[in-house]
Amino acid sequence: MTAVRRNRLAAAVVLHQGRVLLVRRSYRERFLPGVWGVPSGKLEPGERPEDAVLRELKEETGLSGEIIGTGGERTFFSRWNGATVENTQRNFLVRPLSLEVALPEPDQEYRWVPVAELDGFGLDDHNLGTIRQSLPHGRSAPRR
Repeated sequence: MTAVRRNRLAAAVVLHQGRVLLVRRSYRERFLPGVWGVPSGKLEPGERPEDAVLRELKEETGLSGEIIGTGGERTFFSRWNGATVENTQRNFLVRPLSLEVALPEPDQEYRWVPVAELDGFGLDDHNLGTIRQSLPHGRSAPRR
């Protein structure tokens, strides 16, 4: 039986004036190239999720932030180099302390998307679920 690799992750749902920051991954990424989502990444050994989420936010967007809430935890499986990976992701609601977004790769994009427009943006189920879980009231958009 092959051992399942495990990753611990932290994700930042950055909320500013009713808009959520979404970032499109570089098309050169080996994992999920070109996918829109929230800033997230792996914890370093011994790192707390609260520290990792702010580090990842800075690395991926250039923004400083402040955690203002927790969005629970999500577990999902992925494939990497032919192996199954179990990912456990802690989600945080973050208020930006700066607004000058600086993406690391030239083919990346970002958008501040109004909460009411998230359902129609074309996010995958994982990223939309992460956002819904992290926003106040647990919803990405008001239901009519």
